[in-house]
Amino acid sequence: MKKLLALALAAGFSLSAFAAPETFVIDGNHTYPRFEYSHFGYSTQVGRFDKTSGKIVIDRAAKTGSVDVTIDTKSVDSGNDTFNSHLQGADFFDTAKYPTISYKSTKFNFSGDKLASVEGNLTVKGVTKPVTLEVTSFHCAPHPMLKREACGANAVAKIKRTEFNAGKYAPAVSDDVTLTFAIESIKE
Repeated sequence: MKKLLALALAAGFSLSAFAAPETFVIDGNHTYPRFEYSHFGYSTQVGRFDKTSGKIVIDRAAKTGSVDVTIDTKSVDSGNDTFNSHLQGADFFDTAKYPTISYKSTKFNFSGDKLASVEGNLTVKGVTKPVTLEVTSFHCAPHPMLKREACGANAVAKIKRTEFNAGKYAPAVSDDVTLTFAIESIKE
């Protein structure tokens, strides 16, 4: 009987070690989604959003997870207040009608122990399309100042803005947009 109880306890501990999803809250002070596009072929313009929130759940042992991110479209920052107002208008983000952009994952893909990509759905201006984020870096470690586990990542994706009803001036102003995400999160 003692052996059976010991075996059951050992099995319970070993199973709990494998099933360990962890939830991380996005750190809005260190998370900045950016977008890049060609401006009439003259230059590559870059903008960002200053307010992002959401959660990341990851089970590194099971190689699964989820991402649920919300971006405040009114926080768009091109470096120019007049152009920010233009971007918030109906031709682009239409922030009065669509105050947020969201990304909800459907699958995490690993290469060995490394997170390689995240498949999910991007919603911009009420249009939802599948978008895969290629993860260029992913790192989890104790945060030196907060003394809690933290995870950070960089990811990139390419979209066509006309597919999200934001295609004003395309193709002169490039339809192709590169999305770059710098994300940091703190364990709940």
